[in-house]
Amino acid sequence: MARIDQALCLDDFEAMAQRHLPRPIFEYIRGGVETNASVDDNRRAFQDYAFIPRALVDVSSIDTSVSLLGKQYRSPVGIAPMGLSALSSYRGDLVLAQAGGQAGIPVIMSGSSLIRLEEVATSSPGTWFQAYLPGDVQEISKLVDRVAQAGFTTLVITVDTPVAANRENNIRAGFTTPLRPSARLLLDGLTHPRWVCNTFLRTCVRHGMPHFENNYATRGAPILSRNVLRDYSDRGHISWNHLRAIRKQWKGALVIKGILRKADAVTAIETGADAIIVSNHGGRQLDGSISPLRVLPEIADIAGDIPVMLDSGIRRGTDVLKALALGARCVFVGRPFGYATATGGRKGADRAINLITSEITRDLGLLGVTRLQDLSADVIRKIHD
Repeated sequence: MARIDQALCLDDFEAMAQRHLPRPIFEYIRGGVETNASVDDNRRAFQDYAFIPRALVDVSSIDTSVSLLGKQYRSPVGIAPMGLSALSSYRGDLVLAQAGGQAGIPVIMSGSSLIRLEEVATSSPGTWFQAYLPGDVQEISKLVDRVAQAGFTTLVITVDTPVAANRENNIRAGFTTPLRPSARLLLDGLTHPRWVCNTFLRTCVRHGMPHFENNYATRGAPILSRNVLRDYSDRGHISWNHLRAIRKQWKGALVIKGILRKADAVTAIETGADAIIVSNHGGRQLDGSISPLRVLPEIADIAGDIPVMLDSGIRRGTDVLKALALGARCVFVGRPFGYATATGGRKGADRAINLITSEITRDLGLLGVTRLQDLSADVIRKIHD
């Protein structure tokens, strides 16, 4: 039996990826920041709620479809943006976009990707694009124009990265961007020959050395370099005025990602956001930042008809249903899809999508709910304060 077939839930892909990937790359995906307090609490928050199932409900027909930003999706779970996906798996961004598109779920492509956004837009036209704003106003405008010209219709702006996070785990594991050639990196490669041959060398032979392709309107630094530094533009001065300018320029759907405060959600809506993603970046920015699930109800309460979505900490179908019961329209999963694709390529991505979407259907039936629209706070109860 193939390794990916042995995965019975999303968590199972992590151990598989740890064996397959060189340590620096695996730790880049797995790690949070500092003490991992936010990473841990993102999972713990879901355990604070328990279900109250309804009995003797006809659940022979269950509808998991959801309408979002004018489109219909088959399931309320999507693939979160993950930087460097093409480093952990061959053509990772393309694989994830194609798998999600085929499954009928939303996919967000990361701006910190190694495949040109135009290639992904052509391959999977329904993909959303997530941007990290450059520090210069003109560069922001050029990037937004490029995304529009590529054919994307949904732009996701991440707003929780004003300064670089303290990712000590990256340093301890020997991960840098770009990767620096060293004896340690060579040893990691030699002890993981499947990744070296099937991902890194295969990419270099067929497509050349990967570069950061989409942080700007022009190409960025190569992923492997001894001397070149990745250009981290200063985002510390970026404000809501920049978002207002983008709203005037961008004609498609605009999603603001990284909201944790109710007041910021109000401002995002006033600025013209079409949707909000409540997120603490998977615990990868400010350590100790509150779990998105803990503030979801208050943000959903003030959003009205504006869709509120959530990422960070989702691992099971039950997590999805708890988030939806507290007001989310859709949720996004990151790391597990990265692990699955690294381990099994397209088959791994398909397997991961099937596992989580099947859990959602099964859990709805056990809860006694046949439509997502019928989920509300009365099907769960908070058991821990």
